[in-house]
Amino acid sequence: MTPAARSPLLALVKRIADSGCNLVDTRVSTVGADVSLVLLAQGPWDAVAKLEAALARAGRDEELHLVSYRTAPRAPQSHLLPYVVEVVAADKPGVLLDIIEFFARRSITVEQLTSSRYRAMQTGADMFSAQITIGIPSEAHIAALRDDFLELCDGLNLDAIMDPMKF
Repeated sequence: MTPAARSPLLALVKRIADSGCNLVDTRVSTVGADVSLVLLAQGPWDAVAKLEAALARAGRDEELHLVSYRTAPRAPQSHLLPYVVEVVAADKPGVLLDIIEFFARRSITVEQLTSSRYRAMQTGADMFSAQITIGIPSEAHIAALRDDFLELCDGLNLDAIMDPMKF
């Protein structure tokens, strides 16, 4: 079976559409041999109830591990400024922890995070890469925050940037 045939994306998106709901947000990621999906669907109460029943059947019929629940809309975050952080470094334990702790101590939210480990083509060294979208409180002093972050990265021997998100 091809990887596309094993992906639960088509089966779940079809069930969402068939139930009368609308798919409003989607994240798909392959981690190891597994495909992970985060899907946000919305619709009238009866369509949501129909979708919940369809998801229960999909879990059994397609042999999927599903977790579904109802959520509420996210409160507007207009006081947060979206920034993108990119980090590349020699891979070593705790790199991501150090970065996340830096932002957490400053009440900066991690909105999205993608990280991976790979082998450098030229040298064969084990490398770490992360792309992080953060929400910086608008009252924060951006230049000082960037300086502190780059100082942390210099101390950890990480190559990093922190720039405003461009839409």
